[in-house]
This record gives sequence, structure tokens and C-alpha cells, in this order.
Amino acid sequence: MDSQELQRIKNKYDIVGNDASLNHAIETALAVAPTDLTVLITGESGAGKDVIPQIIHQHSRRKTGKYLAINCGAIPEGTINSELFGHVKGSFTGAVEDRKGYFEMADGGTLFLDEIGELPKETQAMLLRVLQNGEFIKVGSSKVQKTDVRVIAATNISLRTALQRGQFREDLYYRLNAVQIMVPSLRERPEDIYLLFRKFSSDFAEKNNSRKVNLSHEAISLLKSYRWPGNVRQLKNIAETVTALESSRALPGATDRVELTREQLAPYIPDEQDTLLPMAAPSAPAGGMSDDEKRAFVQALVDLGQKVERLEERVNGLAGSPASIPARSEAPQPDEAEWQEQVSPEISLKKANDNLIQKALERHGGNIKEAAEELGISERTIYRKLAKLKEEGK
Repeated sequence: MDSQELQRIKNKYDIVGNDASLNHAIETALAVAPTDLTVLITGESGAGKDVIPQIIHQHSRRKTGKYLAINCGAIPEGTINSELFGHVKGSFTGAVEDRKGYFEMADGGTLFLDEIGELPKETQAMLLRVLQNGEFIKVGSSKVQKTDVRVIAATNISLRTALQRGQFREDLYYRLNAVQIMVPSLRERPEDIYLLFRKFSSDFAEKNNSRKVNLSHEAISLLKSYRWPGNVRQLKNIAETVTALESSRALPGATDRVELTREQLAPYIPDEQDTLLPMAAPSAPAGGMSDDEKRAFVQALVDLGQKVERLEERVNGLAGSPASIPARSEAPQPDEAEWQEQVSPEISLKKANDNLIQKALERHGGNIKEAAEELGISERTIYRKLAKLKEEGK
């Protein structure tokens, strides 16, 4: 694909960046779009995986059909089969009428299943049947129905690790992984960081009639040196916060742009041991760890565990790895569903995690979605934790 055509695609889908890995992901999406191959998109949370299935759908023969994007991690485990495959009247309490599932609604089109690693084992078996035969059965029914749906899945965890732990079906993994597209993290594309910052700042300034923000060379270096665990989503939040606060501090009558030094930008960049929030968190109270420090401690243990898992994968390996168009291997990502089960000799990690989740829910008035976003975990993880606490009578 020539550079002009590639840039046209980027402009159409509002993609910013010139990184070779990003270009490779886009080109692969366009190459497989005319086929009906199942695609597995991998990459960290916030890296921008959601644009790839849109590109595939819009350049496929199904582009006139429906495109449905479903976050599997946001659907409670007790209702996910009904959501995906539908149910018949009277199949469970509250089923007052027949309901179509997403596979029936998307017939002839494309279904994007995000956070595919969060699917329960029962649902995985039902999904495998659809992928193999195009057949499904509604909850509470015995009638086999047909559907013609192209499935595109995405995950921010290592499905290979989940497979080894018995949490993900091996046959489903290889069925989904016909073609794999890896979306690079933001820290893997450092030259795109300032381009994205300027875009987000410019868009926010135009929308809110405020001054745009430029950065000095030293400030740009600081921006690039940060590891961006929240990827593009985190950068967008910080760029908008910087633009909102710094443009309001500019003197009246100044130009329509504000240039920040490294020292002016530094307070907006989170400390490596702090939260992902743009502004620095309050210091810990005397005599104990703050919630943010507990979270950092938990994350440090998670990172250590993932390094061990990566080493095990390199030593042991998995036989029969499926072919994929990108000449890139799947990089294992942190599986946040696992850190609830780890235990420290001195501190009950389970109790610490329970406290973190409860505190986050309190701060957000019980809003599970907002609490999950703050903690960097899926909504399903919180649902599971609350169910366990209920069983334990807490």
C-alpha cells in the first residue's frame, strides 16, 4: 500500500501516528477485510484496538450489514449467554418475552467481541459452536438457529497464559486466532506521542474556545520518557487537563497558543509509583499506606508475576502456534483477573484488593464502570469480587 492511501485511511478513522508497527496493523486489517477470516486483536488497554475492527468491517463485503461492538467484560456472567445468544420467554426470572441476542441481530454483518478473555467457560463453548457451524441455541430453548456473522475479537490479556491455566479453551483460542493483529502500546511508538498530544490539545481547545498548548523540547522529552501505562486514553486525558488548566492561566491578550516548559508540564505527569490520574495524589497519612500506595504495591506484585509467566512461556513454549499475517508474536499482558488470588507472606493481598475495590466503589457512589476504570480492571472482575463477598457474608 502506498503512503498516500495509508494516510487517507488514517484520516478517515482519525488515526494519528507514523509508527511502523501501527502502519503494519492497519495494512493487515485492510488485507484481511475482504475475507471472512476470524481476527484476534491484541494489545494493551487504551492502545486503540477498537478502530481495527471498524476498518475491517467497512472494507469487507459485509459493510452494508450491521456492526455491533460488545464489551464482554462489562456484561455480568449470569446474563452474558442471554445477551449474546438471546433467550425465550420464561427461561429465567425476568424473561417476560423472547429476546434476540447479538449473534442473531448481527446476522449478515460483523460482531466485535472486546475483552474476549473474560468469557465464562460455558459461553466459550457456545461461541466455539457458532464459529465452527454458524449455529446457536437461545437460553431456555432447544431449537438450533443459524447465523452468518463474522467475529472479530480483542483482548488485553495473554490468552496463552489463560489457556495454560485452564481459563480459556484451547480449541477456541486457535479458532479465534486465524489472523492476529497486534496494536502497539504508546511507549512502543515514542515519536507519535507529541503528535497525539498536539491533536488532543487542539481538538479540546477548539471545542472549548481556549488556547492550544505547545511544549518546549525539554517538555517533549519528558512526555516521551513516561511509560504511559494507560496508553492513548491516558495521554488524551492528560492533554485535555493540561489544555484546560494552563490556557486559563495565560495572561489576557496573549496569543492563541501557550508553550509549556518541562517544569510546567511535570506536575501533570504521574509519578511511576502513583496512580494513572493526571494530577499527583495526596501524600499518605502518617502511620500507614494510602490507597494509591496499596494499589502500586499490588501492581508491582502483578508485574513481577507476569515477568515470571513470560519466562515460563519462553522456556516451555506452546506447540502448534497458528499462522498469522503479522510477523509479530503475542506479547503477554497483565491478566488483572488473576491478582485477586495471589497471597503475600506478610500482607493479605486478597484483603488489600477487597479494600481497594470497596474504596473505589465508595468514591464513585457505587458506579461499577467508573470504579473499574479508576482501578484499571474490568467490570466483570468487580462483579465477581462482589459476588464472592456476598457468598462470604461480608
